[in-house]
Amino acid sequence: MEDFATYILEEKDFAQKMLIAYYLSKKTGIFFDKSIVLKAEIAKIFIEYASIDVDENLVLTAMLLCNCKKIENAQKIGKLETYAKEGAEYLSTLGFNKRFCKICEEVNRYSGSAPREKESDLLEVVDQFTGLILNRVEREAFTPDEATVVLKERNLKYTENRYLDIFIEFVKELEKITIKETIDVPIIKKLVHLHNEEANVKTYIATISNRYTEKINEAINKNISKRAKIMLQNENESKHHIKEDMDKMRNLAEYNRKTNRALFSDDTAKKVLSHKSKYKIDEKP
Repeated sequence: MEDFATYILEEKDFAQKMLIAYYLSKKTGIFFDKSIVLKAEIAKIFIEYASIDVDENLVLTAMLLCNCKKIENAQKIGKLETYAKEGAEYLSTLGFNKRFCKICEEVNRYSGSAPREKESDLLEVVDQFTGLILNRVEREAFTPDEATVVLKERNLKYTENRYLDIFIEFVKELEKITIKETIDVPIIKKLVHLHNEEANVKTYIATISNRYTEKINEAINKNISKRAKIMLQNENESKHHIKEDMDKMRNLAEYNRKTNRALFSDDTAKKVLSHKSKYKIDEKP
């Protein structure tokens, strides 16, 4: 009989994968709220936009389930340091292999598991960032820019997370990409707004999948095309400037030859133009 791990891992449709995790939570009582959906959405966009070399299906499945044993107010009742490890142990009973469970356990660093899997660093940075941009009882949400500063200077300051710097750059880029509505809204801001406004997990999944996934993809693809065009333009301009400089050097050499005002010997001038010299001046009286 097919186990749950095989069932969810073989589901490639992202919305359906989220719904599978949602229904598992309803059946078993594991932790799965709107914040998990937001984390998975941000992880998906990050992997695809930054071309991160990981198994996207595996990472997104882990992102949906790594907090399965988290509970509300975990810090207040002593579960903060144990829920990730307990979650990994629980996931092993659902058929997930040892490496998948290790990735999930390393969403935070309390268990001391080492060496860390690269996928775990991705889960960690997205998990931490998303927690910062959502309201908490004890504080208001940080803006995405503020959250990246907190990540860099406080939460992950003394850790080696291989994706931290590239994730910070990704957030900066994503803040420039907007979805067209009544007014243009940055992608992360829109996802957070939907998180706060939707009544429950199921409607949040449906709203993102049915109304915003295509808009987000279009906005990102448009941005990528624009960046590629700018890069190509800059490359062409650079080549043009190089050609202009070479033409000027050739013209100067020809002028000096005709007017007998050689700055270099003929042999040195040829080497300069063919990049075989270090531009050493031929000292002649």
